[in-house]
Amino acid sequence: MADQSQATVAYGVFNETSEHEKRVALTPDIVTRLKRAGVTCLIEKGAGEAALYSDDDYEKAGAKVVTRDEVVAGAQAFGFVSRPDAALVDKLPKGSWVIGMLGSFTDKDYVDSLEAHGLTAVAIEKLPRQLSSAQSMDEMTSQNSVMGYKAALVAADAYGAFFPMMTTAAGTIRPAKVLVLGAGIAGLQAIATAKRLGAVVTAYDVRPASKNEVLSLGAKFLDLGLDFSKGQGEGGYARALTPEEQAQQQAAVDQKAAGFDVIITTAKVPGRKPPVLLTKAGVDGLKRGAVIVDCAASDLGGNVPGSVPEKTVVTDNGVKIIGAPSLASEVSTTASNLLARNVADVLTHYIRDGKLAVDLSEELDDKMVVAGRPAQPAEKPAENA
Repeated sequence: MADQSQATVAYGVFNETSEHEKRVALTPDIVTRLKRAGVTCLIEKGAGEAALYSDDDYEKAGAKVVTRDEVVAGAQAFGFVSRPDAALVDKLPKGSWVIGMLGSFTDKDYVDSLEAHGLTAVAIEKLPRQLSSAQSMDEMTSQNSVMGYKAALVAADAYGAFFPMMTTAAGTIRPAKVLVLGAGIAGLQAIATAKRLGAVVTAYDVRPASKNEVLSLGAKFLDLGLDFSKGQGEGGYARALTPEEQAQQQAAVDQKAAGFDVIITTAKVPGRKPPVLLTKAGVDGLKRGAVIVDCAASDLGGNVPGSVPEKTVVTDNGVKIIGAPSLASEVSTTASNLLARNVADVLTHYIRDGKLAVDLSEELDDKMVVAGRPAQPAEKPAENA
C-alpha cells in the first residue's frame, strides 16, 4: 500500500450481514494500515460481528464506530463486500465513491443508476488480473481461494464415508475418489484441500495451462480425449466454450464421472451463465451416496442441472447436489481479512495528492471506473498547413 501521508479521505463501510453473508469489507488490521496512509475509517455498528470482530476491536484500531446514517454523512468513499442496494444508493452523497463487486458485466441498468446519482463507481470485477500491480487488489482471486478450500470441507462433511484410506482391525477403508471440474483459483484450492484430507483427486479444465498446475498438486488430470487448445479467456479465466465443444465435453465428463464419489464444480465465466459441466444424464449415472458441490450455483443456473443456490437437493437415485455459491462467507474471518485488504488497496490506488482522483491514462483506472468517469479534453484541431 503506497504511503499517502497527506491524504484526508474518509472511508466508510456498512453492515452487510444477512442470512448468507457474514463477511465485512473492513477489518481492524486494515483500519491500522489505512490510518498510516492518512485515511479515516468509519464503520457501522455491528458490521464485523459475524466475522468475529467486535466494535471495540475497531475502536482500538482507530476507526469510528457509528450509525449507518453517520457513515453516509461522514465518508467520501464507501467499500462493499457486494454492492449498495437501491435504497442506499439514494442516500449516498453526490460525488462520493463506491468500491466493490458491482455486477457491471451483466447489470448495465445498475451502473447507469450509479452514474445518474452522480457517484464514482469502481467495479473490482473488471480488475485486469494480469497486471502485477493489481494482485493485492484482486478480490475475485482471494475469495475464490477461500471458496475452493471450503468446498472440499463441505463435500467431506456431506459424504457418508471417509476421505482418506484407513486400515483398521475390521478391514481397510478405501479413499474417496474426488473429481474437481474447473481448475482455476477455487478449483486448485479444492484440489489441495481434498488431497490434504486424504482423497484420491482428479481434476479437469479446458485451459491447457491447467494440466501442469493440477499435476503439481499431486492430483491426476482427467483425460477426456478432447483438445480445446484455445481454452483460456481474457484475464486468465476460462473462456466460454462453443456449443459443439460443450456437447463433446459434457458427453465425455458424464461418462467419466460415474467412477467418482465426490464432484466439486467451480467453473464460472464472469458476466455469463455458468457452463454446464455435468448433465442430468451424468448425475443420474452417479452411484447412490455420491456428493456434488456446485460452487457456480446461481439464479442464472449452475455447473450442474438441478442445483439450487444455498440448498441441498437429493435426487431420486440418492445423489446429493449442494448449491454453494456463498462458501467464502462461511469462512468469514479469513475471507474478510483478504477482502478488506483488496478493497483498501483499490481505495489507496485512487488517492492522489490527498484526494480521490481518476487518471484514465492508467489501465487500472480505465478498466475499473464504470461510472463518474471524468470527461476527457477534446483533441486540439490540427492547424492548417
